[in-house]
Amino acid sequence: MSEADQHVARTLSRIVVVAVREFLRNPFSFLFTRSSGEDRIAQYVIREHERGRPLADILDDPYIKNRTTQNERDRLLDRPEVVRALGQDVVESARRQAS
Repeated sequence: MSEADQHVARTLSRIVVVAVREFLRNPFSFLFTRSSGEDRIAQYVIREHERGRPLADILDDPYIKNRTTQNERDRLLDRPEVVRALGQDVVESARRQAS
């Protein structure tokens, strides 16, 4: 095995060890991760609401509809930072309208 091949093998070995160590540290962490896309959508909803747009209009916005499913939009209303920014009453009203 050439020196370059040995270097590649050592590098891959280190990557695997780190990945295994991270997995063993918290094997269920993938259940609690959020995508950066979901974060961007939540930030957009909060920002547009602060600008005075009604939540129903924001959720009907092409930017939101093109990037989310109905299930993801429903989950968006469960995010604590969205509820805190918009208010529980606004979120509950949007949930009732969606039903």
